[in-house]
Amino acid sequence: MASDIRVLVFGAHPDDDDLQCGGTAIKLSKAGHTVKFVSCTNGGTGHHAIGGIELVRRRYEEAQRAAEVAGIAEYQVLDIHNGELEPTVVNRKTIIKIIREFRPDLIITHRPYDYHPDHRITSQLVQDASYIMSVPNMLPLTEAITEFPVICYMSDTFRKPIPFSPDIVIGIDDVIDRKMEMIHCHTSQMYEWLPYNRGVLDTVPTDEEERKRWLREHFLDTRDRVTDRYRDRLIELYGEAEGKAIRYAEAFEVCEYGRPLALTRAEIEKVFVL
Repeated sequence: MASDIRVLVFGAHPDDDDLQCGGTAIKLSKAGHTVKFVSCTNGGTGHHAIGGIELVRRRYEEAQRAAEVAGIAEYQVLDIHNGELEPTVVNRKTIIKIIREFRPDLIITHRPYDYHPDHRITSQLVQDASYIMSVPNMLPLTEAITEFPVICYMSDTFRKPIPFSPDIVIGIDDVIDRKMEMIHCHTSQMYEWLPYNRGVLDTVPTDEEERKRWLREHFLDTRDRVTDRYRDRLIELYGEAEGKAIRYAEAFEVCEYGRPLALTRAEIEKVFVL
């Protein structure tokens, strides 16, 4: 394994990265590797009762607390309003600059097939940057990438036009409590906006510890967990006994626009911690 794996995660909103690959980020950070999260929007519409500068600053602070819990190097939040992210040249240049300055071995982002326009456009921006980040005359004052990173998609359950394919599935039982603490930091989303949006706001407890139990039940302990969907791949990577025993996992699909990655355990461990 490389002495310092550098991992750059692009999510559309503050909390997307935490929910989809927070456990993987914690494992990498614990092993001494460098992880940076980027939210491509500021989260400014993600609430039913507050908005504007109050919400944006609140979500930024939540992201910073989550980064501290996870031990990741940085949680950058771009100042673009939710629902207003566009696949423009200006935004593409922003993504290219972030990639070039961080120089990752691995980039993780959304798939381009998703219900949310911000998720889709975040994915498109990363894909559009995937080759041009190596072109010196694009942003000539920022050194071009000469070694392409591996690019992976976070998992989802959308089936059309192409369903998610689990190339890499990471067991996170050893860090699941820290992932829950990380997600718990996003109070405005986990205990306010998302419960309101799903019609279950009246079920959210007020006690801190009861909230954490509620959060685990609503966001992790469901019948359709990643572990249940991709158990076969877990067994392939971890072996029969360990693969069957894993309760919590995060899954990723390799994007063909990045550096090719052979899907053996040895090759996967060059950019992930299993």
